[in-house]
Amino acid sequence: MRKYHYTEADFTTKKAAQESLLKLLNPLKPFYSDGCALLDIGATSAHYDDETAQMEAFTRPLWGLAPFWMGGGSDSGFEKIYTKGLASGTDPNSPEYWNHCHDFDQKFVEMAGLAYAMLLAPDKVWEPLSDEEKDNLTSWLWEINEHECCACNWQWFAVLTNLALKVCGRAYSKERIELGLQMMEGYYDAGGWYRDGNNGDKDYYNPYVMLSFGLIYAMFMEDEEPERCRIFRERAIQFASDYQYWFSDDGASIAYGRSMTYRFAQCSFWAMALLSGTEVLPVPVIKGIITRHLTWWLNQPICDNAGILTIGYAYPNLQMSESYNGPGSPYWATMAFAFLGLPDDHPYWTAEAAPMPELESLKYLENAGMLMQRGNGNVVALVPGRRFADGHSHTLEKYAKFAYSSKFGFSISRSSLTLYECAPDSTLTFEVDGIYHPKSVTEEFTMDESGITISWSPVRGIHVETEIRPTERGHIRTHKITSEISCKAYDTGFAVTNQEACKATSLKGNGKDQMLYPDPNTNLIATKTVIPMSVYEIHEGAQVIETEFCYL
Repeated sequence: MRKYHYTEADFTTKKAAQESLLKLLNPLKPFYSDGCALLDIGATSAHYDDETAQMEAFTRPLWGLAPFWMGGGSDSGFEKIYTKGLASGTDPNSPEYWNHCHDFDQKFVEMAGLAYAMLLAPDKVWEPLSDEEKDNLTSWLWEINEHECCACNWQWFAVLTNLALKVCGRAYSKERIELGLQMMEGYYDAGGWYRDGNNGDKDYYNPYVMLSFGLIYAMFMEDEEPERCRIFRERAIQFASDYQYWFSDDGASIAYGRSMTYRFAQCSFWAMALLSGTEVLPVPVIKGIITRHLTWWLNQPICDNAGILTIGYAYPNLQMSESYNGPGSPYWATMAFAFLGLPDDHPYWTAEAAPMPELESLKYLENAGMLMQRGNGNVVALVPGRRFADGHSHTLEKYAKFAYSSKFGFSISRSSLTLYECAPDSTLTFEVDGIYHPKSVTEEFTMDESGITISWSPVRGIHVETEIRPTERGHIRTHKITSEISCKAYDTGFAVTNQEACKATSLKGNGKDQMLYPDPNTNLIATKTVIPMSVYEIHEGAQVIETEFCYL
């Protein structure tokens, strides 16, 4: 693996930050196709066709290049690549034509990256095109108006694409913009938080898309729609007051939910707030979050020997990926560099990076549905879990555990046939007839600042009511179990590299405190871990077991 050494200074001045982005993107240059419209950087596949995956890889770096160009950055190599690639990719007579679209096409996601570049850097990606090339690009982008987009964050992609056509003086669909915005309004909950579609999650798609794209819209539609743009900005301010709790003092953020391979896109909201002129937190505080976050991430072994970002989290790991993760997908991470679009005289460039504000050690984020704990270099979210499973990979591991951490990440199961393959961290797992059943979907829950109570069933014949009570050092789980069979139960803590970093202690139910050594590469952050646990004998009927976990 190619390893780099970054310091906060690499993201402090504009020149240093520009160089850091190019250091990340320059290794891509040898892998663009002859017509530059495709980028081949891996042999793995996603659920969409491989040519679309190469088109995706072409567009994703634009999330970083667009603000780089907007802020005055220049790299003739990338400028030539993208003007040539846009021309050949949208030319029906080109061998590298991106082809027509269909309902729910992955290419609609990538249109948002093109639209972002057209909005922020038209002098690099729009104006250099000939009239015919502009017509071709317009016609190709228009296809998003002729097909269905997924009823989730995807609605923003249709809005942004039409906004870019409008700003560039081309035909656009006002109706499609309004439809998308109305659907997004239906997903809004409270306190700045959206659900990702009807019954969707509150996860990183809030900063990745829901809030950030609203700020992009406000940058270009303030004069025409001042009230709507005011609402988008106000929601971002509300969201920021909660979202700051997701970040630890060292820059890491909690590993939680899907699309973890987008990595440092976790801080894209803060960068987008700066770019849009929305004062969600003081500039020095935001600068501190961004510089520490990028420093933390880019010192992880996340690039291969050619310097290409890999699929994974803190190291390459296909095990945790989703079916929509192609080789180029991780470059959505470069959205974090939106602050490069700031003018040279913006206060950000001269501000001193401030430490994290004085935040409460225990904070109930009611609108996010989380109890946040802070301490000992760790940020932990205690959560009730999700009410249903969906088609995304490893849904239960990504949403249904009891706790998620910035320091320890979470683990992904390889199999339910052995405990070490199952790697069940931060959950309660039942062993029934040689099969391991971790906590599954939540049936009902109640939650307030004092804790969480969850009703759930891992398998037919077993019902559990779990109460999670936060403590100064971690939390205590009390499980009221009603079972029709005798079996074993494993109450587990975080997967850690140091056995002293997390401890499990049985308080009730005569549990035996042990250590589980799961398969390597099951955890998102560490390649080899141990999981502290208390092991209980479960008998037929009703019983109570209780375990204390210390990690703060």
